[in-house]
Amino acid sequence: MATQTKCATMDIARNIKQIRELKSYTQEYMAEQLGISQPSYAKIEQGATVLKIDRMQQIADILEVDLSTLLNTTNIFNIVFNAPATQSGYNNYNNMSNIDIEAIRKIIKDELQNQ
Repeated sequence: MATQTKCATMDIARNIKQIRELKSYTQEYMAEQLGISQPSYAKIEQGATVLKIDRMQQIADILEVDLSTLLNTTNIFNIVFNAPATQSGYNNYNNMSNIDIEAIRKIIKDELQNQ
């Protein structure tokens, strides 16, 4: 059971970080909005803090996404691109040499704003 909780916490932390980066928010901005220090916020993104549902909702509101987006254990890139996940939840995007990373970020950012 503890392993499942740890995995879920890491998935949520990964989702928060990815969405924050896609929206070009800093950790400092997020911490300020939450009324906590930047090091405390960093622990959230590292998965070192188990979040209560009300804190997750606050983060979702700041990121302007549904809470279900943070709770989704499928990698956010897989959601946007409808791509199948590997066992780790990540596809190997290093093999996508002809793709403009900034264009991908814009597509994901636009998709998140449309949710």
